[in-house]
Amino acid sequence: MNAIRTETVRSLTRSTGIEVKPDPQRVVARLFIPGLEEVGPTGSRAGAVIDRILKFDEDSLDDLLTGIYERFGSRHRNLMDIFDGNAERVMTLVGPDVDMSPLRRRLLGACFTHEYSIEGAALCNPSMVAHPEPGQGGEARFIMSVRGIGEGHRSSIGFRTGSVSASGEVMMDDPSPHAHSVTGTPGVHHRSVFHARLDLLGDDFTNIAHFLATLPPTFDDADLGVALDTLAADAALRRLTPLTIGHITELARWSYQVQFADDSDISERVLWPHAPPEYHGMEDARFVRFTNDDGSVTYYGTYTAFDRSNISQQLLQTDDFCSFTSSPIAGAAALGKGLALFPRKVQGRYMALTRADRETNGLASSDDIHHWATTETIQTPEQPWEVLQLGNCGSPIETDAGWLVLTHGVGPMRTYAIGALLLDLENPSRVVAKLTEPLLFPDDDHREGYVPNVVYSCGAFAHEDTLVLPYGVADQWIAISTTSIDGLIAAMTPLA
Repeated sequence: MNAIRTETVRSLTRSTGIEVKPDPQRVVARLFIPGLEEVGPTGSRAGAVIDRILKFDEDSLDDLLTGIYERFGSRHRNLMDIFDGNAERVMTLVGPDVDMSPLRRRLLGACFTHEYSIEGAALCNPSMVAHPEPGQGGEARFIMSVRGIGEGHRSSIGFRTGSVSASGEVMMDDPSPHAHSVTGTPGVHHRSVFHARLDLLGDDFTNIAHFLATLPPTFDDADLGVALDTLAADAALRRLTPLTIGHITELARWSYQVQFADDSDISERVLWPHAPPEYHGMEDARFVRFTNDDGSVTYYGTYTAFDRSNISQQLLQTDDFCSFTSSPIAGAAALGKGLALFPRKVQGRYMALTRADRETNGLASSDDIHHWATTETIQTPEQPWEVLQLGNCGSPIETDAGWLVLTHGVGPMRTYAIGALLLDLENPSRVVAKLTEPLLFPDDDHREGYVPNVVYSCGAFAHEDTLVLPYGVADQWIAISTTSIDGLIAAMTPLA
């Protein structure tokens, strides 16, 4: 590297001094079934536990619950309601002739509940978007999504909030001491996704097309149930094998929705894995504030679903960060990790950055935001600090000069660095300029942690000329730097 040039590029960033560290006290109360832990021998021990609970003296129950509440009540909102809800979920395991008092039912719920420290191992992979509530006095409010990693390396998505002043000073709000997740309910499905996913599984395309033609472009579980009932009665469609029908019903479980209480703080809300492909984690969420054709705003978040063996892409959608839907993304351009949506349509189509081949930065487009069929390579590894692979660091940011794209490169010793590109506004497949040296590199203070030698972001936030760049340090904790957008673009090397 050119040492003088490298130092000049890195001097563009200014540390805010803000460090967002994982907090092991941020816990969610989850349903716990004894014997069905993550590791060790399998097989539920619920029946034996229930038998023991039934033998407790009724007069002792109040003291038992009081002691539990004294230990855990301050750590959760509405803890007793959580116990009651979990008791209701396991009541099917209790004999039909058993009459349980309200106190015993609540103790039952307490015994089938455990705390999960959502940030017990690490906190990383942040992305920032404009807050739905505007700031005052020239400041801009933002929401920062975070990836919390807990026991067993299971990942969930959480949130923090903050603001940027007109002069570029960044402030983070103190998060709520509480955290909670909610149970998902069935969501909405997309016909184009079913087409692509079932084709990928090797199901007969002609028969699948015949079946899916009976469904609207967007449908729910009820619509799917009617179509499957019709399938059973229609001899012309009986060629679908039981395996394919199983694929259809399983894919329907990939879509869900969650609703948090309106009066809960954003920092309390935790998106917990629900769908089968994300059983072991929701990783690397890239949120974007998307402006629709009619001027309305929708927030989207693409993320990697991990089931402990395979990865796939899911799409979050929300208007208020209180109600969320999640559904799968399909297509050759959506394979792997790192799909990042543009904040508006370009030439009438949805656009996204992608790394479908696992080593170059590409561009994809879609008619419906759920199916991404093809990708076009726009950047290949050239510099030593990106020789292993490239990727994006979140959604492009629109500037007068072009689409500003933060990238990541991986070099020797699997060291991650952050760079930048500038794409043409009307033709994003054309790279206008790029940094030839990294903007951020893991120095001595930013290299040790859960995954050494990594600086990584899932999305920056622009306010006036200030670019706020949150990034994970060694996949352990989060730091925040700022840079001048004009200065960053001026430091890029123009391309012919």
